[in-house]
Amino acid sequence: MLWTRSLFYWSELFAVLNFLQLVLLYLRNPTTPRFVHIPATAMPLAWSFFLVLWNGSVMVGCHGLPCHVLANIAIWGIAVFAGFFLVVFKDYHVGFATAFLAAGLGVGQFFTKVIALQWIFAFTIMAIVFLFTLAVAVPGIYGRDTGLEARGGDRERAPLLHESS
Repeated sequence: MLWTRSLFYWSELFAVLNFLQLVLLYLRNPTTPRFVHIPATAMPLAWSFFLVLWNGSVMVGCHGLPCHVLANIAIWGIAVFAGFFLVVFKDYHVGFATAFLAAGLGVGQFFTKVIALQWIFAFTIMAIVFLFTLAVAVPGIYGRDTGLEARGGDRERAPLLHESS
């Protein structure tokens, strides 16, 4: 409603508050089942991040060279956002959602301005995030964890545990 009435400052405030709320939801419920995590946390969190960037861009409303340079730098925040959730939480659901939204951003920017860097950056970010997400998702999907559990636990204590049986 705020967006349609061109109240972009208020819309940005509520978009940021929604993003913070989703981050808190994500952090408070880290072990929810996939069928709950994907539609209730992962996908809305990725969309909310894009919403903050999108609304912020419209809110500023600048079309000069400094704004274009800042936008071309800020778009790489998408890769940082996805990379954070992939590295820290190994959450490939957020990674796939972010890659999908980055592809949509690239298509939208391509049809807005063919000669621009933003759509090239968006597709590059999409490819990087997608490949990195696959690297995280494939072991997780097939049940192979990359931590100590995959190597049989703590090897230093293994002989002691074996002898006590």
